Amino acid sequence: MAKATATATKLRPLGDRVVVKPSAREEMTKSGIVLPDTAKEKPQEGTILSAGPGRINEDGKREPMDVKKGDKVLYAKYAGTEFKIDGDDLLIVSQKDILAIVEG
Repeated sequence: MAKATATATKLRPLGDRVVVKPSAREEMTKSGIVLPDTAKEKPQEGTILSAGPGRINEDGKREPMDVKKGDKVLYAKYAGTEFKIDGDDLLIVSQKDILAIVEG
């Protein structure tokens, strides 16, 4: 994760966006069947590497973010923009596409 953290320091998301490192995809089913890349489920869980300062509302005031760096989150299945930087697969997601914070 040290490499992903170094990558995140290069990115400063704007507004209410966050940079997420998606969790690894399942390589095998519970019954032991190995899954090819085309059959793997798209991950919907990841760790926030960096977060923007928050959205500016109609009054010109900045709304605070509900999430922060290090939070493990669930996000909408097809949310955000995927990209690769320094060999890491990352995702930039708007806070509204984050469904929940995973606790524990």
